[in-house]
Amino acid sequence: MATTTPPAPGGRTVRGSSRAVLRSEARLFGREPGALFWIVVFPSLLLTVLGLVPAFREPDASLDGLRVIDLYVHVAVLLSMTVAGVQALPTVLVGYRERGILRRLSATPVGPRALIGAQLVLHGAAVLASIVLAVAVARLAFGVPLPEQPFGYALTVVLTAFAGTAMGGTIAAVSRTAKTSQTIGTVVFFPAMFSTGVWIPVQTMPDTLQRVVELTPFGAASQALYESASGGLPQWWLLLVTALWAVTLFAVAVRWFRWE
Repeated sequence: MATTTPPAPGGRTVRGSSRAVLRSEARLFGREPGALFWIVVFPSLLLTVLGLVPAFREPDASLDGLRVIDLYVHVAVLLSMTVAGVQALPTVLVGYRERGILRRLSATPVGPRALIGAQLVLHGAAVLASIVLAVAVARLAFGVPLPEQPFGYALTVVLTAFAGTAMGGTIAAVSRTAKTSQTIGTVVFFPAMFSTGVWIPVQTMPDTLQRVVELTPFGAASQALYESASGGLPQWWLLLVTALWAVTLFAVAVRWFRWE
């Protein structure tokens, strides 16, 4: 007669402890209104302010009949990932390492990876909430159509989120203190904002500048989101650029990150 081997108590303990870490980090994350505002609320707030500009709601022949507000939906989507990956996540990870929390967790069955995993889950959930909010505001308030190619749009979002997280991991890996990570994050943040199209949508940039920006992870993602929203699959090389950045930055983060 076949018998069923019960799961090891240690495995149950580790899984239960990991869930406890996630719940604890969720409570702490919920007490950070600043981070939640910039990740979840600010992109949609920026989109709303820009949508109230009458000229941005008028079709533009140079944009194939689209409106400027149609392009800024993609900017809002990318902005949430930029804030979470470049500014919020590195500061949290380096702060935990600086206070010795990661080192102490390494001596427990849970390990520091549970805490890092919890942070990735929470920041990812915040980004997802931000994207849903931005798309809903754009659709309900300004009549922006939903993406016509949802698979390409979702694939681009996933790859870009991976790239943004890997960028944050790299910043955390090369920063010795939380203050240093904030400084590096700020230095990286403004070029990243430019490449997402915050000041000038990527699709309205001069051709040469657009080609250069599309070699960055967020610039390539902006064009891929635009193409997906217009009904076609994004060009393969745009996804490749974003994926290569993600893999490279992830490798750097893994290579240089220290628990203490």
